[in-house]
Amino acid sequence: MEYVYAALLLHSAGKEITEDNVKNVLKGAGIEPDDARVKALIASLKEVNIEEAIKQAAVAPAAAPAAPAAAPAEEKKEEKKAAEEEKKSEEEAAGGLASLFG
Repeated sequence: MEYVYAALLLHSAGKEITEDNVKNVLKGAGIEPDDARVKALIASLKEVNIEEAIKQAAVAPAAAPAAPAAAPAEEKKEEKKAAEEEKKSEEEAAGGLASLFG
């Protein structure tokens, strides 16, 4: 992730995103750059319009939080069902013990 951040920092500063510049940013942050990862990043960014990618990324998170909101409600229902089943099995066990002692 820090490699992408380095590229975004260079883009934000108006600098060219090159292997040397990315390595310098990483070294400045105290990270020892991996040459293969830097080369892969530079190669993958050649055809990318960073401004357009940032605009698209800014829109995507607005829709994403709606889906996870439904999950906790379902989990609560499942927890209630599990608690009810556990309570029933405890009552059955207690009833069985009561019959032993009359």
